[in-house]
Amino acid sequence: MTIQVNITANGRMSLPADIRKRLGLSAGGALLVEETPDGLVLRTLAQSIAHAQALARKYTADKPEASVDAFLANRRAESGE
Repeated sequence: MTIQVNITANGRMSLPADIRKRLGLSAGGALLVEETPDGLVLRTLAQSIAHAQALARKYTADKPEASVDAFLANRRAESGE
């Protein structure tokens, strides 16, 4: 779906109510803006977390040494804790 939104002189824009409702932003909320070579991507915080987790899985799949627990254990071992 592509829609046009207008940006005011002070940089504000309004998302249509039906989109805000679908995204769970009907009472307000935060969006993260990612600038890419193709343009801007708007994501809710939950969508951003899911996106980051998907990227992490892509690069750490089948690599148990890449887990947070393994990283922390390695740091403890290196620091002599």
